[in-house]
Amino acid sequence: MSQFLASLESAVAAASSFVWGPPLLIALGGLHVFLTFRLGFIQRRLGTMIRLSVARDSSGSGDVSHWGALATALAATVGTGNIVGVATALALGGPGALLWMWLTGVFGIATKYAEAFIAVKHRVRNPDGTHAGGAMYVLRDALKMPRLAAVFAALVGIAAFGIGNMVQAHSISSFTTERLGLPGWQTGLVLAVLTSLVVFGGIRSIARVCVLLVPLMIIGYLGGCLALLVKYADRLPDALSLVFSSAFSGHAAVGGFIGAGVAQAIRYGVARGLFSNESGMGSAPIVSAAARTADPVRQALVAASATFWDTVVVCACTGLALLVTGEWQGGAKGAALTAASFSHLGAWGPWFLYIALFTFCFSTILGWAYYGERGVEYLFGQRSLRPYRALWVIATFVGASLSLQLVWDFADMANGLMVIPNLIALLLLHNQIATDTRAYFAKKS
Repeated sequence: MSQFLASLESAVAAASSFVWGPPLLIALGGLHVFLTFRLGFIQRRLGTMIRLSVARDSSGSGDVSHWGALATALAATVGTGNIVGVATALALGGPGALLWMWLTGVFGIATKYAEAFIAVKHRVRNPDGTHAGGAMYVLRDALKMPRLAAVFAALVGIAAFGIGNMVQAHSISSFTTERLGLPGWQTGLVLAVLTSLVVFGGIRSIARVCVLLVPLMIIGYLGGCLALLVKYADRLPDALSLVFSSAFSGHAAVGGFIGAGVAQAIRYGVARGLFSNESGMGSAPIVSAAARTADPVRQALVAASATFWDTVVVCACTGLALLVTGEWQGGAKGAALTAASFSHLGAWGPWFLYIALFTFCFSTILGWAYYGERGVEYLFGQRSLRPYRALWVIATFVGASLSLQLVWDFADMANGLMVIPNLIALLLLHNQIATDTRAYFAKKS
């Protein structure tokens, strides 16, 4: 049995690596660039995006506010990728990977805008009055591709249990065991109780918690990064120079660090950037479709700001904080590299990182709970919601108790496969997106 599981893990890991290989990265990166030009550099509307995200809009129908939808999307997006993913990109791709990650976030704003637009434009109203939307409804209703729609919905439901639930719970429990010595099942029990108190209330309950939690966790974490940047302010100019020079020339080996060329910098920077902000994956638009709005363009602008905060701000601050401490040259990778860097803040540094990781992971569990249940609801109807939420709570406990590399790889693969039907929908509807966007701004001016 153990040999079978080992073979299965190896096969799934290989499949996951294949899915997230160069073809998908090139297609997704190319989509970002194409939509940026097609939408007339929508990124220049960043100020409008941020302003609208905190403005009240009661003129349209929906289940949660603009800010509630954005907070839920940020809760699902800002997670271990911002802490561990950035460190991995830096360790494997060198300092230049940070520039490519940042550029991926900048161009990804256009894709996040486009997918949120079509999700809101083609959303539906359920019998109970709630709203539902996302790539599955776009593919079914706007493009008449019901089979591809069902595939996307199934992938959302599958991926949610892995990357959105068990992997996050395991990250929390591993860190808790390391810091406090508590067994995984105890952490899992606490997480399961906390999760059940939120997810059974549906999107309104999830959004209420995310509205409170997300600003605190992001501002708090950025505060820690800024503390490191202030402490080593004299090293910041050299760090920025290194990022730009390494992005186009590679970086030679230093200490325990493996030398990285330009190809590695691009590969790991783009891959981690795409994975971190989820632009093009089709997940975040699911909650955008629940927002209270009368215009798809308005909500799409709000949704697009999530990529800015996630990758352009949080990931960039993490990367620079890791560089100025010098720990990236010591050979550590992933969470160990981030922990070593934050230890420069003193005895409270590792505890600060633990709190950040806990809130990032827990909020991801809440955000992805909504994504997953919408995928299941599309396939099996509203009667499936309560059983799904119960399974979600159980999975949180199980994920914290077990090492789930197989689940991680399988969910990673499902995330990558989600991109394909979503990409098809965006390419087929890009004229509609561009036309309505131009009309909106022409009317405003």
